[in-house]
Amino acid sequence: MADSAIQIGELSRRTGCNIETIRYYERIGLMPTPARRGRYRSYGADEVARLGFVRRARELGFTLDEVRALLGLAAGGGATCAEVRDLAAAHLKDVRARIADLKRMERVLADSVRACDAGQDPGCPLIEALRAA
Repeated sequence: MADSAIQIGELSRRTGCNIETIRYYERIGLMPTPARRGRYRSYGADEVARLGFVRRARELGFTLDEVRALLGLAAGGGATCAEVRDLAAAHLKDVRARIADLKRMERVLADSVRACDAGQDPGCPLIEALRAA
């Protein structure tokens, strides 16, 4: 391995990814099994770039399977921009559905907090809202 090889702690610092998460990604195949220097894992620039890609995709909410698909598409071969677009469009639809759910939750919670603040109900409005659901 080249002199530019780094250990897992440095990989973690460079990518902002937790060491246990890196090990997990290795176990599930998102990251390749690293070379070893003695008993230490040894990483190069390719692994830094790949982990950065995985981390950014996860920050955007892509599932592990979606990240795996994106990595496959990014690796080249017959991948087209249309395939990546289709994956992103499906993910966007899911994100928008979650946002709508969160907005509904916000309304219910805000109404419950307002009712609590008003103190007009003998019981707890939030508990009653949860019982009604």
